[in-house]
Amino acid sequence: MSTNPVVKKLGRRLRLGVVGGGPGSFIGSIHRGAALMNEQYEVVACVLSSDPGRSVAAAAELGIPRGYRHIEDMIESEATREDGIDVISIMTPNDSHYKIACLALDKGIHVICEKPLTNLYHQAKSLEIRAKKSGLQFCVAYAYSGYPMVRQARAMVEAGELGEIRMIQCNYVQGHLAEMSEAELQGKNWHMRADIAGEDLIVADIGTHCYHLCSYVTGMLPEQLSADSCTMVPGRSATDFTSIQLRYANGARGSFWVTQAAAGAEHGLYLRVFGSKGGIEWHQEHPNELLFRSLGHPAQLLTKGRPGLYESANRATGVPVGHPEGYREGFATLYNDFADAVSDTIKNIRNPLIHFPPIEDGVQGVRFIEAAIESNRGNGMWVYIEPKFTNCY
Repeated sequence: MSTNPVVKKLGRRLRLGVVGGGPGSFIGSIHRGAALMNEQYEVVACVLSSDPGRSVAAAAELGIPRGYRHIEDMIESEATREDGIDVISIMTPNDSHYKIACLALDKGIHVICEKPLTNLYHQAKSLEIRAKKSGLQFCVAYAYSGYPMVRQARAMVEAGELGEIRMIQCNYVQGHLAEMSEAELQGKNWHMRADIAGEDLIVADIGTHCYHLCSYVTGMLPEQLSADSCTMVPGRSATDFTSIQLRYANGARGSFWVTQAAAGAEHGLYLRVFGSKGGIEWHQEHPNELLFRSLGHPAQLLTKGRPGLYESANRATGVPVGHPEGYREGFATLYNDFADAVSDTIKNIRNPLIHFPPIEDGVQGVRFIEAAIESNRGNGMWVYIEPKFTNCY
């Protein structure tokens, strides 16, 4: 008998269709590779380019059986096939997420969507309502919540090991946009276009990761924020820097410093959370380690795969102790969690546990972006964020 949970339930792997992320795309290979890592999916259909000819050619190049010319054609055709896709993975430009996700849900297809969920809050809420009515599973690809030691951090906060949370800091410091690129100069990089990527590039692209990571680990939502977003590189129109201050209902304070224009920086995502009893620190560039300091005790460096970690961390661990796990594995954890939920739904098995970021997380991420834009327009004025993050795990 198979040890693969999905195959045990369904007698087969889940069939996955992907849209976006063709050859040359960074995120496309990440998603496809992550989906295949735990052998619970097979990629059977795709639309890999907005150019129909290139889309079909790219499918053949990657060995994906059914390459389509248009997204609408793929969804319509797959929905009528006996061997049609169970899940669609959306990694197209931000402004297209809403339409594609709606089409998929309407045809009974479960959805994994890149962040931000949408560019507009009213679209995000509409999509949430549609997803709820459909009874289908919906995951937003906040992949950092898939790291074992991030899940360990959340479990420690939940268990009260840090006490009452008082201070939260999350920095995301990248350097790949420290100078203007040729594609940007010629207007060929959609990430830099406000009409496609959204008004505030830096907040929507990676600031939203900070927001989700902090909410995921602490289980807390800020009530207010004050944002200062700007452009550091001369001649650029898109924002590449933001500093955001946060206020929480219990009196805690938080701060984000986020940029893609720090010359020489590599990735630089790190999280620090301090409570009344102690604090934790996690650096994504050293993902298998979590530093824990508590009052009256020596600091502890917790490492992935070692005895004594919480079950949520062990569940997200794919390889034995001593072997590193990183970015792709974080995505693979989300795909693995999602596969469990989808296969349960197909078999009509009631499973209340959701380990992946659900659509509510994506909705709140869009609200965070809009609040940051509103604050920045008001020269950093404090803006209230409605507590709509209904599933903080």
